[in-house]
Amino acid sequence: MQALLDAIHHLQPGADAHRVFHGRGGLYAGCEHLTLDAYPPVFVLTSFRPLADDQLVQVGDALQARWSQVAPGEPLNWVFQCRHEGRSDTRLMAGAVPEPHVVSEEGARYRVHVLRGQNHGLFLDMAEGRRWVRAHVGARPGAAMLNLFAYTCAFSVAALQAGAGRVVNVDMSAGAIAIGQQNHRLNGVEGGASFLPHDLFKTWGKVTRGGPYDLVVVDPPSYQKGSFVATKDYARLMRRLPELLAPGGHALLCLNAPELGVAFLQDQMRELAPSLRFVERVANPAAFADVSADRALKVLVYAAPAGE
Repeated sequence: MQALLDAIHHLQPGADAHRVFHGRGGLYAGCEHLTLDAYPPVFVLTSFRPLADDQLVQVGDALQARWSQVAPGEPLNWVFQCRHEGRSDTRLMAGAVPEPHVVSEEGARYRVHVLRGQNHGLFLDMAEGRRWVRAHVGARPGAAMLNLFAYTCAFSVAALQAGAGRVVNVDMSAGAIAIGQQNHRLNGVEGGASFLPHDLFKTWGKVTRGGPYDLVVVDPPSYQKGSFVATKDYARLMRRLPELLAPGGHALLCLNAPELGVAFLQDQMRELAPSLRFVERVANPAAFADVSADRALKVLVYAAPAGE
């Protein structure tokens, strides 16, 4: 717990949503179950095992003390979520959560919902992936992008802001897609986006007809029963990539499964999509440092052969 309290003691307010403390990375003994995120103006403490009341009081006191120093006169807003044995319990511990709750990242604005569900609407660990998309599309104005497992469509917003010509967003959750559409309106980039609230594996025809694409982003859940299980379903996507990509196009493959290392993606790509060339692994945000690169979020870039 002390490492978390130390991080709170040194935290600085920031305009963008970001991770403050990443105990899950295994770098802080005794804190492997803890994370602290800032979704301004709200802090979210997450524990992957129950915390005693006195521990919550410690955290609350530390947050209040630091907040009084760095934001005098401003109310402290913080939420606690306990995820344990497949269940989650979320509590507002102090202050309030705005509704709607909109956060920013590199000039983009996104709707979030920190009081319900385990996913809050914006995955903070994917910030560098979105930055990569911005830079990549920025160098290729007018690019066509396919955003698979789009969730709330943050990749799409980043791409369209950077100059993409069009983005096709696919996700089987109509609710997530609806928030994605709100995100596009928030940022004034509705024009180039289309949305398919469908099961990808039943929508290949529509997806293929919309191609080929200059960029395909694949960011699936690692395990979601009835939707996607990485160990069996990722291969089905890899086989399709060569036909989805335009000559010289790129694919961004993401995997957030600690039990599956980089080799899980690279070995299958060599076998199932041998025409695509590995380019690089996108670094994770510094705040998400991990004792094991294999255990951390994997974001890999592949390129299709250039045309004649």
